[in-house]
Amino acid sequence: MQWYRFISVGKVQHVYYRKFVSQAMMRAGFNGYIRNLPDGTVESVVFIEDEAQELPEVLQILKEGSPMSEVEEVRYETMREVPEVEFDGFTIRY
Repeated sequence: MQWYRFISVGKVQHVYYRKFVSQAMMRAGFNGYIRNLPDGTVESVVFIEDEAQELPEVLQILKEGSPMSEVEEVRYETMREVPEVEFDGFTIRY
C-alpha cells in the first residue's frame, strides 16, 4: 500500500483531462486527487493497494486521457509523505 504521484505531460490542460481521469478513477475505486500544475502538466496523487495489479490500471487511465487530450508521457514516483487526501473518492483540485 503506497501513495503515488503521477505527472501527465502533453496536451492535458483545457481538454477535460482532469474530469475524465477523476471519473475513471472513481469508477475503478481509487482514492486521490488530480490538479493542473503551472507548467502545463497535470499531477495525480493516487493510493495504490496492490502495485502489481493497480499500477498498470492507473497508468492506462492516465495515458488514455480524454478524447481531446494527447498524453505524451506519464512519469511517476512513490511518495514518502502521506498527502492530505480524503479516503472517499477521487477529487479535482483547483
